Amino acid sequence: MYELVILSLGSNLGDREENLAAAITLLGTFNGVKNIKSASFYESEPLYNTNQPNFLNTIISCDSSLNPFDFLDKIKHIEFTLGRPKERDKNQPRIIDIDILCYGNSYIETDELIIPHPELMFRKFVLLPFCELIPDYHIEKIGSTISELLSSCPDKSKVVKHIMEKNA
Repeated sequence: MYELVILSLGSNLGDREENLAAAITLLGTFNGVKNIKSASFYESEPLYNTNQPNFLNTIISCDSSLNPFDFLDKIKHIEFTLGRPKERDKNQPRIIDIDILCYGNSYIETDELIIPHPELMFRKFVLLPFCELIPDYHIEKIGSTISELLSSCPDKSKVVKHIMEKNA
């Protein structure tokens, strides 16, 4: 059975557009993952450690027949393949960061994985592209849609739609 999965992707090192595109492409190579859709890319200021480059972020949705922990293993594999070290400090610059925001109607709370993602309602860089992709997505555990969460989000950081550079 396939479940709808929502992922947040971010990059602030190297060719950020290419890093996000490569992560989406790699996700599409796995058996048990189909129907990948992406929001626009958004430029955002770093939230916690502000002494680093701006991020490029997006949200993608896909259908997966994998269980959430196997899916997490695939995401970690993508991050490692693209050059993110397995051991890393929190809130530091990174080539790629992929978080599972929602996995069907799953509620998971382990040391390794929390679904829905506990910070999603506080992050404008997540909510803006999520609202572009699926504004009426309802998160039961929170009791709100994405558009409702965006309208009440306390995050006042600057997040703007990214204009893709065109090759001459």
